[in-house]
Amino acid sequence: QVHLEESGGGLVQAGGSLRLSCVASGSIFSISAMRWYRQAPGKQRELVASIITGNSTMYTDSVKGRFTISRDNTKNTVYLQMHSLKPEDTAVYYCYAEVRTSSVNTLTYQWWGQGTQVTVSS
Repeated sequence: QVHLEESGGGLVQAGGSLRLSCVASGSIFSISAMRWYRQAPGKQRELVASIITGNSTMYTDSVKGRFTISRDNTKNTVYLQMHSLKPEDTAVYYCYAEVRTSSVNTLTYQWWGQGTQVTVSS
């Protein structure tokens, strides 16, 4: 069993910055990938950024140059540093992790956090 907990959301003015954190805990052998998704009211869930074991990163076009995803593997934590925030960034942001829980079983499981609200005012 794995638990993901997001934090760092809040209310910020357009042009401001926020840093989201997601901590994974529980039965963790290794984490192969961590991702940030978001879902705005009336819209489908959107993949925002991802980072894998080799620290390769990916960003959706709308946040490139503004957001940075990073990991601290010793703490099983992923961060999303957000700059130049826009009202369009307003959403619930969800953490996702692909987790291997056993040293002998190579299967990975997908886990989701409960989300943290980011609101950007104009």
